[in-house]
Amino acid sequence: MPASNALARLHVPLPIVQAPMAVASTPEMAAAASNAGALGSLALGASTPAQARALITATRALTDKPFNVNFFCHRPAVADPAREAAWLALLRPRFEEFGATPPAGLKEIYKSFTVDHEMLDMLLTERPAVVSFHFGLPPQAWIEALHDAGIVLAACATSLEEAAQIEAAGIDWIVAQGYEAGGHRGVFDPEQGDPQIGTFALVRAIAHSSRLPVIATGGIMDGQGIAAALQLGASAVQLGTAFLLCPESAANASYRAALKSAPRTAVTATISGRAARGIPNRLYLDGDAQALATLPDYPIAYDAAKSLTAAAAAKGNSDFAAQWAGQGVSMIRELPVAELIAVLVEEWRAAGR
Repeated sequence: MPASNALARLHVPLPIVQAPMAVASTPEMAAAASNAGALGSLALGASTPAQARALITATRALTDKPFNVNFFCHRPAVADPAREAAWLALLRPRFEEFGATPPAGLKEIYKSFTVDHEMLDMLLTERPAVVSFHFGLPPQAWIEALHDAGIVLAACATSLEEAAQIEAAGIDWIVAQGYEAGGHRGVFDPEQGDPQIGTFALVRAIAHSSRLPVIATGGIMDGQGIAAALQLGASAVQLGTAFLLCPESAANASYRAALKSAPRTAVTATISGRAARGIPNRLYLDGDAQALATLPDYPIAYDAAKSLTAAAAAKGNSDFAAQWAGQGVSMIRELPVAELIAVLVEEWRAAGR
């Protein structure tokens, strides 16, 4: 089987990337995907440099194959004590349902990679095969330093304009994220609005306009979807939701049960402060004008959501948990990573005949 254009330089035989998912990716998942001939991924955007290094080390202990590490390049949060207090006041009745009180204040629970010099130094030392970016791009000097270290770079685009910025910055691959995708939307500037372009339309448009390899992501769950994306000009595909029920996934029991119910999905900003697609719950407050007016910056808002999720979980309730999933969730399968990849390849081969 010929290697895909995007992954050929890394000698990855399959045009499949296991998506980085902060709520579910593990070293075991990334290593299993890479060992099965795909490109495994670690989601490190919410990690400290020490935690990120430990996860890279743990993955390397399980595979000698290339894998991807992913970081968030969002605009650093701006604290606004008045808005944050109003947000906590709005959530107070929900905390009180579980005999808890909101935290006294909120904090920026992790840094944007764009200002995390220590994380950059860690990457230049560890030199993972691939580093990918979500929500934007790091400083140009950092891109050049990572390239000088021999690292392949990828970045997420939700529009032609973002794809053009990625290409101009000298990034190696464009990850074309359709509106169907689970998890956080990769929009560079949320204040400019979300183009909400579907995966196949976006892939075709970017492949037509860009010289870079395109990795399609969003709603792809089986070999037929892989074949369709490749036919439209993608060099590879990235699947996230498809791997959530794998035993290597960190998804907890309530998350797994929700995924098995073939739920509908929707996009909300009121869990983390940035738009993300998942299974709707009681923190989907996008129809509440007061909530939207007081929503703190990302990821400060996420600090409140995580506190409320913990308070509810202590009482056996998962009504507020972030259960990210894409629109193809009804086709999810519960298989080990290697078996799932084997099935995907078999379906893809059959669809290509």
